[in-house]
Amino acid sequence: MEDKPARFTILIDRDKKKAFDELCAAQDVTASQVIRQLIRDYLDRNGVDHGSGAMRTKKLRKARK
Repeated sequence: MEDKPARFTILIDRDKKKAFDELCAAQDVTASQVIRQLIRDYLDRNGVDHGSGAMRTKKLRKARK
């Protein structure tokens, strides 16, 4: 797990939450694990460097060189 975790609260339809929780259980993963992976994938797809404290896009970093 990443250092210094922060809480992320969302509202979701009950039926979707139930289906999501059941799918996670069937795949032997927690909802938090899946959501963290979804966030990492989304950041990666959008070129965001999420390995450091400062959020800077890879594209912006390349443009400054």
